[in-house]
Amino acid sequence: MNILLIGIVIFGIGIALFFLENKRELKTFRVTDYTVSVEKLKGLTREYRAVFLSDLHNKVYGRDNQPLIDAIRQSKPDLILIGGDMLIGKKDISFDEAVSFIRQLPEIAPVYYANGNHEQRMKEHPEIYGNAYMRYRELLVASGVHFLENESACMTFDGCRFRVSGFEPPMEGYQKFANPTDVEEILRERFGYVSNDRYEILLAHNPAMEVSYRSWGAHLTLSGHLHGGIIRLPFIGGLITPQAKFFPKYSGEYSKEGNRVMIVSKGLGTHTVNIRFCNPAEVIVIHFNSIS
Repeated sequence: MNILLIGIVIFGIGIALFFLENKRELKTFRVTDYTVSVEKLKGLTREYRAVFLSDLHNKVYGRDNQPLIDAIRQSKPDLILIGGDMLIGKKDISFDEAVSFIRQLPEIAPVYYANGNHEQRMKEHPEIYGNAYMRYRELLVASGVHFLENESACMTFDGCRFRVSGFEPPMEGYQKFANPTDVEEILRERFGYVSNDRYEILLAHNPAMEVSYRSWGAHLTLSGHLHGGIIRLPFIGGLITPQAKFFPKYSGEYSKEGNRVMIVSKGLGTHTVNIRFCNPAEVIVIHFNSIS
């Protein structure tokens, strides 16, 4: 009986600690720094920075997301990249919080926005969402945000050419229990072949198709969608994906294969499953340096 009682007490303490930590993590975020140094960037005369944001889902930190704005401003970015799902794509849910936050970003640095599945769903189904997506997009474009809807933008820093492309995959890939599909040919049709004289950045919300992204030729792929796997386990990583698959290969980390880098954001918010455990929300800062 004593052993059973001790077990119940330990279990109860564990549950209480879980919910306390979950409550704490849902109120905070951190800044995660990654450095990218490759041969193609050898012409850079100084360090350039890009802030990567994903999966806000209308989350508000502090008053009017001011702590988030302050963290981004303090990073002194040359570029702000958004990987989608900044709102919640459900009927009759306001996107005011997302708009209020994002429209402040062009005052800090140029902003390029690729849609996630929530924005893409709203755009592709006006019979359900009406003109909500177009209103959202127009408000942000008016503030200076550049949307990349299967489109690219080119820029040059110190003579080094960069191209940023925003990819919208077939929506079937976001369905529950969906297996990754080969989208290399789709990428080639939409963005052409990768040029050897520029650094190719791909904003691709769903990391599940990372093999296709690398095969197509992206030097840096930025993804999100998985919210870090909701719960992260030591030495293992994320627990589960929105497609209800356990232990995804990538859910919130930096990986490199050859000269191909992939960064998956743990996101900034949640939806439906309002849980984060050992999985802090994050603003990602990417430091681009000339190779030594």
